[in-house]
Amino acid sequence: MGDNVDDDSLYTIKEGDYVVLKRGDVFKAVQIQTKKKVIFEKQWFFLDNAVGQLYSTTFELASGGILQPRKPKDPESSTDTKGAGTDNRNIQDDGKSQKLTRDDIETLKEQGLKGQEIIQQLIDNSSTFKDKTEYAQDKYIKKKKKKYENMVTILKPSCRILAMMYHGREPGKICHLRYDTLAQMLTLANIHANSKVLVFETCAGLVLGSVMERMGGFGSVIQMYPGGGPVRAGVESFGFPAHFHDTLHEFPICHLNALIAGTLDTTAKDPSADLKESDMTAEVKTEAEVKTEAEVKTEAEQKGSPEDQSMETNSGADGSLVPKKEEEEEKRREAKAQEKKVKQEEKRKKLAAAASLLEGRNADGLVIASRFNPCPVLMALLKFLSPSRPFVVYSQYKECLIECYTKLKEQGGTVNLKLTDYWLRHYQVLPNRTHPVLLMSGGGGYLLSGTTVAGGGSKPAASRRDEEPAPKRQKVTETEG
Repeated sequence: MGDNVDDDSLYTIKEGDYVVLKRGDVFKAVQIQTKKKVIFEKQWFFLDNAVGQLYSTTFELASGGILQPRKPKDPESSTDTKGAGTDNRNIQDDGKSQKLTRDDIETLKEQGLKGQEIIQQLIDNSSTFKDKTEYAQDKYIKKKKKKYENMVTILKPSCRILAMMYHGREPGKICHLRYDTLAQMLTLANIHANSKVLVFETCAGLVLGSVMERMGGFGSVIQMYPGGGPVRAGVESFGFPAHFHDTLHEFPICHLNALIAGTLDTTAKDPSADLKESDMTAEVKTEAEVKTEAEVKTEAEQKGSPEDQSMETNSGADGSLVPKKEEEEEKRREAKAQEKKVKQEEKRKKLAAAASLLEGRNADGLVIASRFNPCPVLMALLKFLSPSRPFVVYSQYKECLIECYTKLKEQGGTVNLKLTDYWLRHYQVLPNRTHPVLLMSGGGGYLLSGTTVAGGGSKPAASRRDEEPAPKRQKVTETEG
């Protein structure tokens, strides 16, 4: 019985959960917070009533921004079409067929009419609706529902839904990675539980979160990141439990050459950080000294006034008088320095943990999806994969993947290299009018995939040519004419 309760809680919306709002083909990721206004598709509402409901529930927007679960449709109260015409040849789009004006529709909204009732009013006041064919009527009703029905569906985040959200709203943030290409990446890299996977991506954390979701909180994921720190905005939108983050490790790509050479020291502090800290401390001290001298000079000039002599002072440890404001600033600086030391220690521990996982050079998979040239990153990270392990590289452009393909062929150590591109087209499936959708995505990027082999198992093409024996010269016999 307890297991059933736990299973039900996985599909129930709770406060603090990350969810995805859906309206038509538009998605938005938000966090459930009570009494917080959410703006979605030019409408604002509160998510308080969503707590306790099941995921994939459709809500109707009421007055005051209140969400109400949508009631099941009554077949008798469906939109009345009043028959249909045979063709649309005599219908003219002159803008005079609708009797209701914009002001009339706004008045109906103010009276509290719901979207279905407004659509019925539009149908009743349209002079050409009954002459349209059945298909044209369905198309008209669908278009008006999208405009006037205030419905919002709350979904549980997944890699497919978040990939569709990013690709529809901000494709540049994820290097125009389409959701079908992301699915191919996870399959080609053989992502599964209890494996060790290396991930290098600049897709706002979408690829990293998809790998973590596929692994289910078992195994280890090592994120190789450029710059000062990892970007994980997409990972937060997944709303993973705490134990998922225990499997996630991070390693800066700038320390990779030192790790390969064996010169990386994870026990010592970062010398550049120490240098910055000492410079900052010296600067703060200089400012404090200048400030103290100015204060002493001012006190000497205004020594005669009794108001200035009554300044609040505290007794220091050596018995000297220290201004209260200066003492507070000193405490604040010490607290900030202590906090910085704690952060540096945590960063050092994370670096040491990730380095110990990489030193074994026994990773089970490699996934690269970056806006940078992937060739040098791929050549460096392949050294950390075990033999007979898959790798996959995504790029929006094929030229850099062709360079990777050529270098891997020359270097050897990989087999089953494939450079592919993918395309996706949606189909409308309706009675007697099933056909491809007119608009489709222009391209989903390119993937380079392959499998590593042991170092001695494959040799570069150049070395194979050197080992081949020289061809024998054919003996030519001279004949007298």
